[in-house]
Amino acid sequence: GIIARNLVTGEIERHSAHAVVIASGGYGNVFFLSTNAMGSNTSAAWKVHKKGAFFANPCFTQIHPTCIPQHGEQQSKLTLMSESLRNDGRIWVPKKKEDAEAIRAGKLDPTKIAEEDRDYYLERRYPSFGNLVPRDVASRAAKERCDAGYGVGSNETGEAVFLDFSSAIMRYGQEEANVKGLHNASETQIRELGEKVVEKKYGNLFQMYEKITADNPYKTPMKIYPAVHYTMGGIWVDYNLMTTIPGCYAIGEANFSDHGANRLGASALMQGLADGYFVLPYTIGDFLADDIRTGEIPTDTPEFEEAEKEVRDRIDFFINNKGSKSVDHFHKRLGKVMWNKVGMARNEKGLNEAIEEIRQIRDEFWKEVNVPGSADGINQELEKAGRVADFLELGELFARDALERNESCGGHFREEYQTEEGEAVRDDKNYAFVSAWEFKGEPSDAVLHKEPLKYENIELKTRSYK
Repeated sequence: GIIARNLVTGEIERHSAHAVVIASGGYGNVFFLSTNAMGSNTSAAWKVHKKGAFFANPCFTQIHPTCIPQHGEQQSKLTLMSESLRNDGRIWVPKKKEDAEAIRAGKLDPTKIAEEDRDYYLERRYPSFGNLVPRDVASRAAKERCDAGYGVGSNETGEAVFLDFSSAIMRYGQEEANVKGLHNASETQIRELGEKVVEKKYGNLFQMYEKITADNPYKTPMKIYPAVHYTMGGIWVDYNLMTTIPGCYAIGEANFSDHGANRLGASALMQGLADGYFVLPYTIGDFLADDIRTGEIPTDTPEFEEAEKEVRDRIDFFINNKGSKSVDHFHKRLGKVMWNKVGMARNEKGLNEAIEEIRQIRDEFWKEVNVPGSADGINQELEKAGRVADFLELGELFARDALERNESCGGHFREEYQTEEGEAVRDDKNYAFVSAWEFKGEPSDAVLHKEPLKYENIELKTRSYK
């Protein structure tokens, strides 16, 4: 069963069941800024973990390459631009640092930069795949260019690269002109025809981008930068989608099951359909068959009493703790540590620092957090307080999992394990396993269980996107 708080009335409710299904999504908001809805959180999954369910591969997180860059410190979420844009858009930064600096300062129009002074870095580094390399590869390449000083963001960080549709517009325009028999069409006519084709394909995305940034992507290149999008890790489940707690299931992004260290586009939809339509309706029925004569489970048992008291005590603490700092203050601090030291690129020194810093933030949170309002009725700050408390524990396990995995694979990139050209170096001999963590009281005390990955019909190979 579960204990729930009614978000409208504040009432604490008890719900008993013969089986419980966790379908609460991923934990990307541990980074504070992500493409996830602001209400997305880890609390249900984390509470199941603390009750005995193993948590698998927490460090496997996907950073999506095509998101609208952060514009300032007061921002609360990020916006995903569909990956379909990379079908026709070309990603570039200026070849000259002085041009990048001028763009960041608002002194240079990017459309004025000559073609020979543009670095289409994905096409340069990966001639076979170009702008269609996997998400983790594209994201790290954007970070590398920005870290090297070639970023074009007008935001506080300067972190952005261009996604340019001018080539596609002219190509489509020329094709349309040929179809219409306009063999002497002017450049203006060709551009107008091309813009109409692009509008049919991506019009809603271009409109959304313009509403958010006030830039017209038909006339000037889009600015994009990677952002946290999806978490491949989650609650460990077996092939029946049951956790290590009998009768407790986890489906969708809440579990770890389908994606490993990486995730392809639309795989979340695939997993949602597979788990919800084709697997769980049959496997949970098999489990419930043994309870067919059990009858209704009462909610006045000592277990429910204890669980409800724990929930009420935590709520009372948040309401009565007269600290000096808001919930968002701690969430933002956690997010910066996670992004800077446990984000796209990780190393041993940074991960050890992150673990210590997260512990410090967590200690201060419990002393200094301030939650205004009451527990009776709608109180979003109270909701956030419980979620951030859980993020502060998950964040430490996340960093510890990344520290334990001494290789680079998929969304997990350790700077110590890369080629001279900056490509990931996997270690299939020593790390071909699922990291399944067992809760033992504190994230630092968690016990690692290794589930070997066995490939019987295929051979493990490292892909090259050159």
